[in-house]
Amino acid sequence: MLHVKWGREVLHFPTPPLNTPLGKLRADLAEYTQLPVGSFKLVYKGAVMKEDTAPLSTYNLTENATIFLIGGHTLAPEDGNVRPGQTAPVPKAKPVAPQTEEGTILAIRAELERVRATLVPDVDAFVHALVPPSSEGEKGYGAAGYPVPPTPLDHTRLSELLLQSLLRLDALHMPGVDWPEARVQRKTAVREVQGVLDRLDGAWVGRVSSR
Repeated sequence: MLHVKWGREVLHFPTPPLNTPLGKLRADLAEYTQLPVGSFKLVYKGAVMKEDTAPLSTYNLTENATIFLIGGHTLAPEDGNVRPGQTAPVPKAKPVAPQTEEGTILAIRAELERVRATLVPDVDAFVHALVPPSSEGEKGYGAAGYPVPPTPLDHTRLSELLLQSLLRLDALHMPGVDWPEARVQRKTAVREVQGVLDRLDGAWVGRVSSR
């Protein structure tokens, strides 16, 4: 996984091959964030990554590395009014579907990797924590860091996050555009995320019905 810290957000992407030119990574990030290519800098371990023609191996990029994306496109407030002594707020970029098949595939993979890295471990812990303690002293409630037992709020939170992921994947479909590889990847990603949601709901319903 490659982590890109952009302001308060952290984006997650599959780690590119180390022979990938930096310029390719920069272009992919610009496509995903909808920022102009030349409007931001990439910083890794305190050093600015400048040479776009150099392969990523030049920068000693490692698995689970964190790159900082600094700069980016800024806009003035819609009404153009800024009070004295204040800085014009920077509106958050609205999600926009990538305009190329390659960009769409990158966005699909990034969303799926985000689910795998952040939500799947939480769902695993949730399901594990639903197992009641056995008489033999087997760990159950509380073993995964949840209250004893997990609450409906925990289930609702995870369900909503997975549903949001499905909505983001759905938004990556552009009506009237036929990109076969992107279509296959989106369908596969939707199936995987839906499977995680089904497992979460199945475990919760099974717990409730077994009472």
